[in-house]
Amino acid sequence: MEKSRRQFIKGTASLAALSSLGGSHAFGEAGRRDPEVKDELQICMSYFYGMQPQKLALQRQMGVDGAVCSVSPSMAGVPGKKPWDYETIHGLKDVFAKEGLVLRVLEGPPTLEKTKLGLPGRDEELDNFITFLKSSARAGIDTVCYNWMPVISWHRSQVDKRGRGDAFVTAFNYEDVKDQPLTEYGEISAEKMWSNLDYFLKAIMPEAEKAGIKMAMHPDDPPIPNIRGIARIMTSVEAFKRMLDMHSSPSNGLTFCQGTFATMGEDIPSAIRYFGKRDRIYFVHFRDIIGDKWKFEESFHDNGKTDMYEAMKAYYDIGFKGPIRPDHVPTMEGEENNHPGYGILGNLYAIGYMRGLMEAVSKSN
Repeated sequence: MEKSRRQFIKGTASLAALSSLGGSHAFGEAGRRDPEVKDELQICMSYFYGMQPQKLALQRQMGVDGAVCSVSPSMAGVPGKKPWDYETIHGLKDVFAKEGLVLRVLEGPPTLEKTKLGLPGRDEELDNFITFLKSSARAGIDTVCYNWMPVISWHRSQVDKRGRGDAFVTAFNYEDVKDQPLTEYGEISAEKMWSNLDYFLKAIMPEAEKAGIKMAMHPDDPPIPNIRGIARIMTSVEAFKRMLDMHSSPSNGLTFCQGTFATMGEDIPSAIRYFGKRDRIYFVHFRDIIGDKWKFEESFHDNGKTDMYEAMKAYYDIGFKGPIRPDHVPTMEGEENNHPGYGILGNLYAIGYMRGLMEAVSKSN
């Protein structure tokens, strides 16, 4: 991170020198940002715990208009409907529109548990999922974030570790979970998980392509070989290359979750450029960690292991202009830790940091 800070200071000093010579740039002249120019990336905030009034108000005050949410009939105001019904998707979009926001990504689509596990009933799940894709397209939403983590989704062994300034952060230590018993599904091999994924891709991708939906696979978090006997397969850049090769479709892409790819030990700017040059990054989770996949903790966006300036620069280099949101932020002073990783204040800090990086990168170009 020290290298990153030196690069940033050097870069801003150079920009100041250029500004004094009367140069112009994307955000106005003489080093002044044009307030009418919008963010080049679609910054969003996530709503997984209902329509939080304070969060909505602060988001509007920051001038951030994008929203991300899971598929919830009750949140959409249609509790009697199914998650895949058009009324649910349209209702969610309308709820945010009334708040002056744009619903850009559905993150947390209808269940795929039987499909991921290869259980009876998966074909019915797939039929419902296809209906969901058609409903999303009809409602004007074109990006779906999903994952391949059945039973145990993103997982932490601690949600109240003390981070910088005693903020609460989530953390994972393999030693804390390695001896936990198998789930009711017993051992599920990596080969079985890959086979189940292939079955899903063959059924869904042609329908997603027809509907114009971008399917953005999220990596397994944490990206370790298995938890409680269930293999985790989306754990490396090579795994994502394999997934993309399994079904060549413009609908088959990924959610580039920086924190998870950093946990894998991957070079973040290089990975962004690899997938970005192939137009397969459809959604970004902008976050960072300290440690590795066996033992790590979430961090503030400015004190993790990743050179965040170089990461942001990579998005600009590949021409990415899609949805991006801060993810897994610390819980800060004055907040309850009832939604670990999703506190409001940490999100405000993250968005300010992201905006600063975006402007610095844009001006440097």
